[in-house]
Amino acid sequence: MTRPADAIYRSPLAAAGGLAVTGSGRQHAMHAVKARKLPSYAVVLVENGQGFLETDASGRKSVKGPALFWLLSNRQHSYGPDAEGWSERWALFEGSLVRDFLRLRLISEQEPVINLRSLDGIQRLFASIHADLIEDTNLARASAAASLHRIVILAAQQASQARPSRQAGPNVTEIVEALRHRATQSLDMVAFAAEYGMSPATLRRKVAMEVGLPPKGFQLRVRIDHAKELLTTTEDKIEIIASKIGFEDAFYFSRLFHERENCTPREFRARFKRA
Repeated sequence: MTRPADAIYRSPLAAAGGLAVTGSGRQHAMHAVKARKLPSYAVVLVENGQGFLETDASGRKSVKGPALFWLLSNRQHSYGPDAEGWSERWALFEGSLVRDFLRLRLISEQEPVINLRSLDGIQRLFASIHADLIEDTNLARASAAASLHRIVILAAQQASQARPSRQAGPNVTEIVEALRHRATQSLDMVAFAAEYGMSPATLRRKVAMEVGLPPKGFQLRVRIDHAKELLTTTEDKIEIIASKIGFEDAFYFSRLFHERENCTPREFRARFKRA
């Protein structure tokens, strides 16, 4: 049986809407959770032992510690150990920042299980969350949220490193870097996709999954970001900066800049110019 002190629940603070940890616990589980839905998100760390996770989005997945998996809010799931049981830590969390985790694919509903090569760092973060929830001060709650954010990042890094390289296919990172280097050039999507042996639709999908934007949208972001650097680190006229980032029409550049940044290039320079 799990001791009461091994499970802590906290109501989210009204001022902590971005990310809030609302529960934490640790136990040696012997039984499966079946067809359950949680009103919040959860992460489960399996320190040792093995079993399964099953969701509608991912199907049935094997889980062998050390590993962790994500449970999404209001999504039915079943999970649990085999007959030997497993040692687990868990945390409940919610907040608007979780939408960004999902949009950026730092948390994947389709691939929720992450096999861990290194357990110690994530294990310490779970322990820190539990200690912070016991303390239950505003500072401790903020610390718990920071630890949960760090768990998301570390897990995503280990998931990325664990993905097998595809010898026959192109590296998406290479595609993104090519787009970055050619940001000021006109992009022929058909020709560019052909360079990597795929259709334009497939390339758009892969790039959007990697950076959250379609290829041309990503290139525009790169150009605008470079314009910001030039505005704050040089004395170049707006017309020169527009030309350097690939815009022949400075008025069109200024209008586009204003649409994205809610200020004109001159206003941006005035606000952020280095002395």
